[in-house]
Order: sequence, then C-alpha cells, then structure tokens
Amino acid sequence: MTISMYEASAPRFVNLLRNLSAILAKAEAHADARKIAPEVLLSARLFPDMFPLSRQVQIACDHAKGAVGRLAGIEVPSFTDTEQSFAELQERIARTIAFVESVDAARVNDSETRDIALSIGGQQMQFQGMQYLLGFALPNFHFHLVTAYNILRHNGVDIGKRDFIGTP
Repeated sequence: MTISMYEASAPRFVNLLRNLSAILAKAEAHADARKIAPEVLLSARLFPDMFPLSRQVQIACDHAKGAVGRLAGIEVPSFTDTEQSFAELQERIARTIAFVESVDAARVNDSETRDIALSIGGQQMQFQGMQYLLGFALPNFHFHLVTAYNILRHNGVDIGKRDFIGTP
C-alpha cells in the first residue's frame, strides 16, 4: 500500500492545526484562571533569540497552507501577521484549515516531482515536491508547532503529549 502526497500532507496539517487550536484554548483558559494578561503568554519565548508564541503559530500556519498550495500548484493565500490575541490566532488557524481543506486532493497527488521554488530570507531554494514536503515543509511546520507547545508548557499551561498528538 502506498501513501499519496495528499494524505501525507493536507490531513496531517489539519489534524495538528486542530490540536494547536485546542492547546491555545487551554492557554487562554490558563491565563484567565490565573489572572495572567494574555499578552504575557502571546509574547513568551523559549529563548531571547527565538520568536514569541504568536509568531510560532503564524509560521506554523504559513507552512501548512504554503505546502499544500505549492504542491497543488495554486496560489498560496497571504495572511498579514497582525494577530495580537488568542481569538485572532484561532481565526488564523481556522482560515488556514479552511484553505487546506478546500484544495482538491487530485491537485496535490502526483506532485512528487513538481518543481517548487521559493525564497527564504532572500535565499532562493529549489525543490521537487517530495523533497519539499518531507525535507522542508513538514519539518518546519513541526518545529514551530512544537515550539509553540513548549512555550506554553514552560509557562505552566496544563498540556501534555496527548494534547499535541490528539487523535489521528
């Protein structure tokens, strides 16, 4: 049995974005119950040179929608990075999920050898679809997702591995 490019991407992104949404809901409840200003958690970082929680969520969403859009060969929607509240981050996650779910599986399947070019930090990068998904998009998505989780866990939010993994 083989796995399709669609199955290896879109449903995986959606599942983990839903888990991220649930984790953010727990973080907001945590802040409310302990009278912590939401901005404290939203601006929290693991290390001074790392992005804060809000940016980690934005980038995770960007990698999910970017990967599915690029693999499908369609334009990737651009979201402004202006979220400053849990509600706004939840809306970004919802828009990302809506986009990913709107992409037809047939457009993503058979994209293993599709040429994908992008610019990161002014550096041009060239990939073929499979290499892009497995070696760039998924690792970056997971990195920012895990970092968001770790920021919240480090700040006392009662979350664990089951919250991160969720249900398949």
